[in-house]
Amino acid sequence: MGKLIAANWKEHPKTEAEAFALFKAVARTPRPSGVTVLVCSPFIYLEEIAREWKRMPPKERERLVLGAQDVFWEDQGAYTSEVGPAMLRSIGAKYVIIGHSERRKFAKETDAMINKKIALALRDGLKVILCVGEALSVREKGVDVAKKFVAQQLLKDLKDISIKAGDLYIAYEPIWAIGTGRSDKPEDAREMAMFIKSSLKKSKKISPKFLYGGSVNGKNAADYVQLREIDGALVGGASLKAEEFKKIINAM
Repeated sequence: MGKLIAANWKEHPKTEAEAFALFKAVARTPRPSGVTVLVCSPFIYLEEIAREWKRMPPKERERLVLGAQDVFWEDQGAYTSEVGPAMLRSIGAKYVIIGHSERRKFAKETDAMINKKIALALRDGLKVILCVGEALSVREKGVDVAKKFVAQQLLKDLKDISIKAGDLYIAYEPIWAIGTGRSDKPEDAREMAMFIKSSLKKSKKISPKFLYGGSVNGKNAADYVQLREIDGALVGGASLKAEEFKKIINAM
């Protein structure tokens, strides 16, 4: 697969009607050759969106896939409100985002929790998008310090996990760039991509795909994805605007 453009809707939109309208707009957008579009909706909409996806003609489903924004570390049990990876697979989801900085901050997710989620998600056949990234206070000390911070996240999050080629994406989202309109410099994102790929090739004997996230929009998307080391983007706010997200897809 070439480039992956992942839409992370977060806690949006407010109604089912809006969610379907947004999904249909994304589905109608032509996908350039070699580009796969991933839609990660809130759990409450995912099952119905999956049904809508399955009703689409095969040609329209090409390179359009579904995913979730989170998952639990057990397939089933007395875990009120949680959703396991087997449940996600059963409705047609193929990807899951794990370790997003907003989950780490607001849900108090630890690296140990993220590690358990990744292990089970991979075992159950989901492709994992692991989010890593540093806060502004770290980045202000320099790119090398940011690299060390990210390296520690990877070490803890992927501890003792065996990974098959193609099953892991690393989404680098510098926290200071998420939703702020301030994106990382493409050359710095490229340097981080090279560092992450090199580190995991050495430690885990794998070459993960690399996604950049953090205020990606129709104007700057091409600056990142045109770089050979960057395999796509994880898009937040801009993925909620059909025309803006269309520009990002076309930028591929």
